[in-house]
Amino acid sequence: MQQNPVSSAHAAYDTTWRLTHLGRLMGHALRRFDERVLVLMARTVEVPLALSNLAARDQVGAAHIHITRHLAVGGSRLTELAASAGMSKQAMGDLVNQCEAWGLVLREADPHDKRARRVVFTESGLLWLEAFRCAVAQAEAEFRQAVGDDVATVVALGLEAYALH
Repeated sequence: MQQNPVSSAHAAYDTTWRLTHLGRLMGHALRRFDERVLVLMARTVEVPLALSNLAARDQVGAAHIHITRHLAVGGSRLTELAASAGMSKQAMGDLVNQCEAWGLVLREADPHDKRARRVVFTESGLLWLEAFRCAVAQAEAEFRQAVGDDVATVVALGLEAYALH
């Protein structure tokens, strides 16, 4: 019986690196962190009940966190917001539409260019942003507790150095 050379090569080839490489680990860590932040936000009394219910029912996801992370408190143009979040203008537009329907943001005329529109937080959106700040602080504290202060500091410094290059 003739042995398939491709099958033999695959049998001897170690593929465990695909599950443990740094990019995959960072991706898993980010998803875990964001999921924890959303759970904490769903429990925050200051978040409007409708938004809290959306978060509790997993209707709010990582994409919605992009607006929370990247929208300037004073507002941003859609193109700026999309670029900051690393998303296409169309994808960000869809996300803004959904967040606008939920009452997190609204579009208003840009005071510097009447032809342009800015996306701004609503009052509920600012409460959401504050809940996000508190949830991030809590999730970071939990991370520090889980891995220890020294490891958490090294991870933070390493990620900061890597992200800024």
